Amino acid sequence: MDSVLASAGGRTELPRSLLRTMQRQFEFVQEVVERERKLQRQLAGTIVAPVDAIFDLLEESGATLRRQAEALESAGRALEDAAGLMKLQAQLFERTIGALRQPTELAKAAAGLERRAKQGEPRKPRAAAGRKARESAASKPKARQSARRKPRQGAAGKPKARQGASRKPRQGAAGTTRR
Repeated sequence: MDSVLASAGGRTELPRSLLRTMQRQFEFVQEVVERERKLQRQLAGTIVAPVDAIFDLLEESGATLRRQAEALESAGRALEDAAGLMKLQAQLFERTIGALRQPTELAKAAAGLERRAKQGEPRKPRAAAGRKARESAASKPKARQSARRKPRQGAAGKPKARQGASRKPRQGAAGTTRR
């Protein structure tokens, strides 16, 4: 710029004042352009901010879903372990009951009482119990010896109801109901 002023010669004051005015206008234009760029960045940031927030939320949701899936896998494994332990506990319980029942079954067999049928098996017929029953069974002819009695026949050929079958239950000593 100074070279332009020097070539103008003696009239340096006019071009210098013009030059200063042009420099101010140039500075103002630069300032306006910078403000406009700043405003554009702010506007773009304001427009894009909700989109960024949505992506952040989606990213967090994905991480949350992954943690939930891992927790469900862990819970599933824990349930499998618990089910296995419960099966083992049931087996041990059944074996314990069998071991505890064995002396009772042996005592029943020794006394000639009916043995308890296992689950799914029909009950065995009841054997005559006691000395009198054994003696009376020994004195009867073989054809009449039977573990079961035939039902009594009524006049119409129908079985009679057992006496006392329709009685009310009696109260036991501890307040329990017995038949």
